[in-house]
Amino acid sequence: MKLSILIDSVLIVTSIALLPGIGGTQIATNNSGEPIAINSNNLSTHSNNVSYFKPFDAVFLAYQSNLKAQGIPSSNALVSQYQTGNLTALNVVKAAVNAKKLPAQAMNDKGYLNAVESQLTSYDSTNDLSY
Repeated sequence: MKLSILIDSVLIVTSIALLPGIGGTQIATNNSGEPIAINSNNLSTHSNNVSYFKPFDAVFLAYQSNLKAQGIPSSNALVSQYQTGNLTALNVVKAAVNAKKLPAQAMNDKGYLNAVESQLTSYDSTNDLSY
């Protein structure tokens, strides 16, 4: 069995396991009407003291087709677009902001963008492993 098939299977199982946590997310707004994603299991606080999805969860949303309406491909197409340089961490974060899954501040949070980039890289490297 190819390692890539095994990894895809692990990603599917992980997806199913994490889906209830992501699905239970509530969107609140701050005083200026900006959305703030709230989920006590998946919160991440960054340099600007705004809490929102952990970077893994933001990339996972894209991987699972939850940002397709915002132009972000899912699954292997997401990985392929990232590998070719046609998709960046900022693209994913902007799409999540447009989908009202993240507050707009996330687009300017360098630490958060770097962490999303790291998550995209991890999807990239796991997809390249095969025998």
